[in-house]
Amino acid sequence: MFGFRIGCAMADNDPDRLVELEGQIERITFTSEETGYTVAQVRVGGQSQPVTVVGNLLAPTSGEVLHMEGEWITHPRYGLQFKVHRHETRVPATEDGIRRYLGSGMIRGIGKVYADRMVDQFGEQTLAVIENEPDKLAEIEGIGKKRIEMIRKAWDDQKEVRNVMLFLQGHGISPGYAAKIFRRYGQRSIAVVRDNPYRLATDIAGIGFAIADKIAEKIGIDKKDPKRVQAGILHGLWTLAGEGHVFYPHGPLLGHCSELLAVDGERVRAAADELHRAHRIVIEEIFPGVAALEANESAVFLPPFYRNEQVIAERIQMLMARPKGVGGLHRQSAFQDVLRALPFRLARDQKRAVDKSAAEKVLIVTGGPGTGKTTIISSVIRLYSRWTRKILLAAPTGRAAKRMSEATGAAAMTIHRMLEFNFQKGGFQRDGDNPLDCDLLIVDEASMIDTTLMAHVLRAVPDPATVVFVGDVDQLPSVGPGNVLADMIASGRIPVVKLTEIFRQAQTSRIIVNAHRINHGQLPELALSGELTEFYFIEKRAPEEVRDAILQVVRQNIPRRFGLDPIKDIQVLTPMHKGTVGAVSLNRELQQALNPAGEGIVQGERRFRVGDKVMQIRNNYDREVFNGDIGRIERIDPVAQQVTVRFEDRPVVYEFGDLDEIVLAYAVSVHKSQGSEFPAVVLPVVTQHYILLQRNLIYTAVTRARELMVMVGTRKALAIAVGNDAPQKRYTRLEARIRQLLD
Repeated sequence: MFGFRIGCAMADNDPDRLVELEGQIERITFTSEETGYTVAQVRVGGQSQPVTVVGNLLAPTSGEVLHMEGEWITHPRYGLQFKVHRHETRVPATEDGIRRYLGSGMIRGIGKVYADRMVDQFGEQTLAVIENEPDKLAEIEGIGKKRIEMIRKAWDDQKEVRNVMLFLQGHGISPGYAAKIFRRYGQRSIAVVRDNPYRLATDIAGIGFAIADKIAEKIGIDKKDPKRVQAGILHGLWTLAGEGHVFYPHGPLLGHCSELLAVDGERVRAAADELHRAHRIVIEEIFPGVAALEANESAVFLPPFYRNEQVIAERIQMLMARPKGVGGLHRQSAFQDVLRALPFRLARDQKRAVDKSAAEKVLIVTGGPGTGKTTIISSVIRLYSRWTRKILLAAPTGRAAKRMSEATGAAAMTIHRMLEFNFQKGGFQRDGDNPLDCDLLIVDEASMIDTTLMAHVLRAVPDPATVVFVGDVDQLPSVGPGNVLADMIASGRIPVVKLTEIFRQAQTSRIIVNAHRINHGQLPELALSGELTEFYFIEKRAPEEVRDAILQVVRQNIPRRFGLDPIKDIQVLTPMHKGTVGAVSLNRELQQALNPAGEGIVQGERRFRVGDKVMQIRNNYDREVFNGDIGRIERIDPVAQQVTVRFEDRPVVYEFGDLDEIVLAYAVSVHKSQGSEFPAVVLPVVTQHYILLQRNLIYTAVTRARELMVMVGTRKALAIAVGNDAPQKRYTRLEARIRQLLD
């Protein structure tokens, strides 16, 4: 059997006060993936009640036996506790202990039922059988070869993970990342980390440069080591890409990295030159058409973003240069026939958009809510249906695609599904060598499309096809790098129809009217006291008051007054992740208010329960769930160590180790809400969020509400946001590239 000893003693501990204690973990009350700090209930011989144990434990699991060295302390609120300074993790020796240990779900494939059967069969030798003679498990009813192999692998992995954890903890990293590292590198984990710990920053989700740098320091890698400086530059570029930049100016980037790494500028410059020679970054000099802000400053790109910008510009040039496959002949007569057949009249700009869709190869239609974008899409479909059946409709998210389909009556799909991503084959299957089979492609919510996804879309469009991009350029730009729709419009080389007229039926919606007021720099019209309307502002000053008001509104006021479901129909949006009314804090409070009980699982500092609303936070092409998709947890299986989340109309299964891909979604950032609509939206507007109080953020949040919009905060904060029409600069060169190619 195996046991592991961890030392956590501090220098000022008095050895005479330390005592030894041994017992079996009965329940984990709390554990942090980041620090390893744990609160556990431990069953100790001779004690009638479990002992509360606190301290840094090594990946604690219910059922494990701990041999601890520590001291008794009295917590002012929770009373007597045992504070652990050192501990050994041991497997249990008694039958009852083994039942608890295996029944905890720590070994995939064994739950309470199979644990009982195994102990009934093998008694105190059960763990020895699993370790040395796992084929004997076939004697247990219900255990076949497949389950034996699952148990054998889980048992071996558990030992290997512990070895990795011990190594990493000895080098200053928390236990929470060990399983991720082991899944990525397997038995090579320790060798990889020793050779180049900076690989973790790019290979392992959640382990950034700062953590890798700490490990490197423990291992003894010098701060001036070229590997460290190069890793720091790449880290800096990826961090800036996360802020929306496709590139960063050369001088400011080197200065930023020099400060980050605490090394002189010449070493950073030399490391950047080496990365450039190795084709790990691209340094591009200025060229005609570059904005004045970048004048006399070369640009530093990560290679994928550099190539994707080029692809977008090149494909737009190619599409606009090739003749249309359909729609050119008898365009005007077909257009007039469609106008006569429509059950409604098109406004002047709507007519112009439909007519241009037949005349142009690439067209952008942009406008705010209530300006008739969906009507144009439906009309363009009618027009092209006279010439071809090869029409595709797509949107960046599942919700946006579903809304597009419901509004037009035509089938729409997500961009990822349209491009046929295949995890086994790797990448999108639709590209220049295997283009889409279409004569017309209409893409809705185009403001959400980042540089990478737009490049994939345009690669896959056949040269004779027409592409119509529809979106609201005044919304927040994409979550990913770039400002693609805005850059395409700003180039002045692509035909654009901008819709400004709000239609009569939309003028009765205070949400739509106020969205346009905000977009024009005017404060929204707010409801009078007692008035039943669609748009409310609740004045609260302190962030704690704002938080409490949001809880009250979501849990009681809106459901009672408007009959909306607090989880399914109401979405809290917030500008920031941190702070009293940030997404993290609000999710914790809303979960407790709306879904306080039921079966659950603790993952670090997060708790998931059956019934929770959750969001996918990065693209997972294998599972076909993407950044921003919202679902509900419908099952937690501790034996299989799986969580099932239902997204729209289909279930998606996550392993326990992959739950860092989802977060609670009772409250989400405004950015993450793009492409979605909700019956009701609740938005905190406080000066605490000063850095993000921008007009396009408030405008985007308001346009997500379909039936009800509630703001909670101060009018001062709202005025600051509406008056701030200076969105954060994103460094891109797409506008200049399009101009250069199309001039």
